[in-house]
Amino acid sequence: MSKIFVKGNEAIARGALDAGCSCYFGYPITPQNDIPEFMSTALPKAGGQFVQAESEIAAANMLLGAGACGIRAMTSSSSPGISLKQEAISYMAGSDLPGVIVNISRGGPGLGDIGPSQGDYFQAVKGGGHGDYRQLVLAPGTVQEAYDLTMLAFDLAFAYRNPVMILGDAIIGQMMEPVRLHRRKAQDSAESESWRLEGFGKRMPRVIKSLRLAEGTLGKHNEHLQQKYTAARRECRHEEFMTEDAELIVVAFGSIGRIAKSTIRRLRQQGHRVGLLRPITLFPFPSRALQDLAENGKRFMTIEHNMGQMVEDARLALCGLAPCGFYGHLPGNLPTPDDFEGPILKEFNSGT
Repeated sequence: MSKIFVKGNEAIARGALDAGCSCYFGYPITPQNDIPEFMSTALPKAGGQFVQAESEIAAANMLLGAGACGIRAMTSSSSPGISLKQEAISYMAGSDLPGVIVNISRGGPGLGDIGPSQGDYFQAVKGGGHGDYRQLVLAPGTVQEAYDLTMLAFDLAFAYRNPVMILGDAIIGQMMEPVRLHRRKAQDSAESESWRLEGFGKRMPRVIKSLRLAEGTLGKHNEHLQQKYTAARRECRHEEFMTEDAELIVVAFGSIGRIAKSTIRRLRQQGHRVGLLRPITLFPFPSRALQDLAENGKRFMTIEHNMGQMVEDARLALCGLAPCGFYGHLPGNLPTPDDFEGPILKEFNSGT
């Protein structure tokens, strides 16, 4: 297995290629432009198709079309561009279609800036489009994870016939780290033969749709979707760091999780028993892990690069078992370990 030194954005693109992605549809927006730039040359060389669409809306609907044909395909964008893709993502979820969406998020609301932010948590995890649907959401905290989780995203998309989102930010997308590559064969071709659209042959015609007007059919379909989302909870992933003897557990994801880990190391050296729980899947959320820690007497706080979003899921998971504080680093400001030391100490001391 080879090892290379690359940006997070390139790691995502390479992960898609090594996962068997054969179609990419995109539209330029900072800070994710390295992904379409890399795919524009690498994907055709690998025998795939690269399309720079006329808009983010078009790119998302092309992803829907590729998914309906059982093709491993991906689109990527950044915050406002992802907003434009939401209708098509809802259609994909309603049609039981696989596809991978990458959001290298930026500051907001509105056009905001091109710096990092975690303000898209609600949009990603709660389903930013219309209707009762969910997408699986993976949040890398390293460039290696950006590569690995992209490969996993394709497998999950086809395993559950559902959109899967990689939620990064400008820190993960633009930072460079060593990445170990491990190409492997796609795992979904046989299963997708049972439903994909491939033209008429000897079989009966197939129809893929999200419109269900006959009495009772939409209710039955929504029941099927909820059963699928419940089954997807088995895919829950998280990292724990120094939680065994910790009095206070910091809950943070993505780039903020790795920055908080540096702060926790420093606080440990000062004698403060603080640990970290880093959700890797944002949906499904690692609720059981938080509950297990709470039952062992831990207290919690979330640290986020937004004004308070994941904290709602943390408090819902804890359901009164333990208190959960919150510190939000203002979007538009780049956080450092120094920024988190004071808020963590304040929360830590509030329980003594």
